[in-house]
Amino acid sequence: MKKIIRKLYWNPQKEENWLNSLAAKGLSLTDYSWGRYVFQDTEPGEYTYRIELLDKNAQTVESEVYLRFLEESGVEVVSHWKRWVYLRKKTVEGPFDLYSDIESRIRYLMRLTRFYLGLTLLEAFVGLANILIGITDVFVKPLQDRGFMSSVPFVNLFGGILCLGLGLMFFFALYLPIRSQLRKLKKEKEIFE
Repeated sequence: MKKIIRKLYWNPQKEENWLNSLAAKGLSLTDYSWGRYVFQDTEPGEYTYRIELLDKNAQTVESEVYLRFLEESGVEVVSHWKRWVYLRKKTVEGPFDLYSDIESRIRYLMRLTRFYLGLTLLEAFVGLANILIGITDVFVKPLQDRGFMSSVPFVNLFGGILCLGLGLMFFFALYLPIRSQLRKLKKEKEIFE
């Protein structure tokens, strides 16, 4: 039976854990598009899922070559959305790790930190620009000159505060924890060298 769940995740590790917990109950992911998960009933624990952020969009030649390599290794590409790829492998085939060494794990965490830092900076820039526009309009232009447009600066202020809040969320909830994992792995790598 087909089941659709609409849910948003920003943390790929939590999303991966959620997908694996549903797979353990017999709901296996068959398709994904932004916030829309399509599941099919299967044997409980039949699949193990992994999510990966690619260097480039999934439709580029480099990414397609990498995904074909994974498929030849017994990994099924369930779905992809932009640079995010949803992968699964039969659980009976053994552990499913995309990164067998510290160096490849470090490269993946660096991709994630760049991605979330980019989101943080974008949200902060848009938020601060809107706040500046709103404040300028409120204090520079007299209310009587605006007429029906008198609420526009407040929309800018509200939107700016919202974007700034999202940027802070990306920074503290996603970027910093991943950056911390990255530092630990780099220290671990230094110990083994």
